[in-house]
Amino acid sequence: MTDLQVVAVIAAKRGAEKEVAAALHTLVEPTRAEEGCIAYELYESVATPGTFVTIETWRGQADLDAHLKTPHIAAAFAAAGEHLARPPEIHPLTTPAA
Repeated sequence: MTDLQVVAVIAAKRGAEKEVAAALHTLVEPTRAEEGCIAYELYESVATPGTFVTIETWRGQADLDAHLKTPHIAAAFAAAGEHLARPPEIHPLTTPAA
């Protein structure tokens, strides 16, 4: 079984960067502790400040699906909700065909 690589892009409204960053930081430790999480890193774009990116590795799609239903995800996105410029973009990745 191949690990699932995921990139999530979360954009804050202008002026709400600190609120979104604080909400996203609450996800790091509980997410890393999840059974199917292999890696979870949170970054902010230097090119587009206020755009946050997670780079994640999961055992598989079922683990990602379970993660998206956790209380810590619900709480973080409830806290960030009105401060988001648009809905989060979740990108499970695959290797492109040659």
